[in-house]
Amino acid sequence: MAIACVLVPRFALIAACGERRDLLGFPVALAPDAGRTQLLGQVSGAAEAQGVREGMRLGEALSRCPDLNLIPPDPGRTAGMWESTLRALENVGAEVESDRGGEAFFAAHELRALHGGLAGTLTAARRAISVPIRIAAAPTRFAAFLAASGFGPRESRHRVREQGPGAPRPAVSATPGAAVPGASRPAVVISPAELHQFLTPIPITTLAPRLDLQSGAALRLTRTLERLGISCLGELAQLPTHAVADRLGPIGLRAQRLCLGRDEPLRPRARHEDLSAGLELPDSASGPQLQRALEILIGRVLADPRRRDRTLRSLSVSARLASGGSWRGGRVTLRTPSASPKLILITTAPRLEALPEPAISLHLTALEMGPREGDQLELSRRPEEVRHQRLGEAVRQTRAAAGPESLLRVIEIDPDSRIPERREMLTPFPDS
Repeated sequence: MAIACVLVPRFALIAACGERRDLLGFPVALAPDAGRTQLLGQVSGAAEAQGVREGMRLGEALSRCPDLNLIPPDPGRTAGMWESTLRALENVGAEVESDRGGEAFFAAHELRALHGGLAGTLTAARRAISVPIRIAAAPTRFAAFLAASGFGPRESRHRVREQGPGAPRPAVSATPGAAVPGASRPAVVISPAELHQFLTPIPITTLAPRLDLQSGAALRLTRTLERLGISCLGELAQLPTHAVADRLGPIGLRAQRLCLGRDEPLRPRARHEDLSAGLELPDSASGPQLQRALEILIGRVLADPRRRDRTLRSLSVSARLASGGSWRGGRVTLRTPSASPKLILITTAPRLEALPEPAISLHLTALEMGPREGDQLELSRRPEEVRHQRLGEAVRQTRAAAGPESLLRVIEIDPDSRIPERREMLTPFPDS
């Protein structure tokens, strides 16, 4: 079995820079999120060379590097660019697992027959992606990530020579995990026989981000192991299992399994739907105006003919901020798939309360669809329910004949505005 890891270091920083890729050659970092602890996001290689690290407090970073430039984070652009990358991988046949932007895994051994072996599979994955990447394959997800990051002794790794025109040239980096802007590394493959030798000398600190615990227990675990004199993965793997369980608990056992080359099966994601709607907001809207705008977006998504009468299971709300950058409200999952505008509004509207500042545009994306709406059989139906059903069918037939914008309704946005165009807006008439 071979698990491939596709890694784009500093992906959030690259996305935030946008067309200004030349900034990556200077000391730059992602500014702290508005309203949160003043901790830096991802930093460039030039900033790292002056002692600035991701997660460092802003004051300490500026004292170490007075020339540090701060770029507003753009999670909306980051998510959009990474979604395009994941779809490119899916187009070559990969079933992708991705929990973080800039990092994806897929079972490469399942695509050998399609692309002519493991080397051909890694080459096809690299060519499908438009940005420079690092790619590696190993028997486990953890080992593949470490190999793609540049860890491990060089003599224990096989570098795959990529065939065909357009194969990127190798790039040399001074430190493990450091990115060279615009450069890719050759693919690395670790065989099952080399797995133990590869993992043994790697520092124990690499475990913390892979355990992915929000409570800080992973960081405390690595610090405890360092105080006990355990500095590399091989030393943890050699400890008796019962001793690890007694001293470190479940998280220690999970860390030891990673060191032994055992990992959980991949969890491929469900392919996202390409169904979204956006709305430009006048004068940096906030408060009730945002909720009205969200109601309009819900109507547009439900009226989109690509929905094909299916229900919505999960959605995502995002916005462009007035001061620059963007904001994402996270994934909103409905308890029961629905196409009811009122239910969707009740579920998604609370996310707008976390908006850190006024927005200039609002976007709603349908991430996952549910089954088509079914008719509930009843012994008797009220007259108003019959009327609503007939009205909904008339709306659907009209849209099918004249397009999604053939039936609209008026929603008040800012009734006290002096500009008539800002008082009301048109939104698709609901068909349910």
